[in-house]
Amino acid sequence: MKINSIHHIAIICSDYEKSKQFYVDILGFSIIEETFRTSRNSYKLDLQVGSHDRIELFSFPHPPQRVSNPEACGLRHLAFEVDNVEETIIHLQSKGVDVERVRVDEITGKRFTFFKDPDGLPLEIYER
Repeated sequence: MKINSIHHIAIICSDYEKSKQFYVDILGFSIIEETFRTSRNSYKLDLQVGSHDRIELFSFPHPPQRVSNPEACGLRHLAFEVDNVEETIIHLQSKGVDVERVRVDEITGKRFTFFKDPDGLPLEIYER
């Protein structure tokens, strides 16, 4: 068996329009396709991240809250590679996004920081 790559990452949001605006207008991901699934009363928004990666943003009526603090077992966060951490922080803050202080990875020496999406999902920016 050989796994070639990650095909997509799925995110379930509580407020579709707010999350769509965050991922498209603030993070700059482009829309591949937007579908409303009547049978599920749910949107599926396919987003292009960089040149090869994809996020599927889903809305469902009344999704349960995500356990985040204290951190639960399972997927911790999503990390996005950026060319310049400071420029990215300035952009995020100009859009009203709170960003944690910059830290340095003790193993790689690279700079990184965290911020959250509208549902509190931890997102990381990690310098190339």
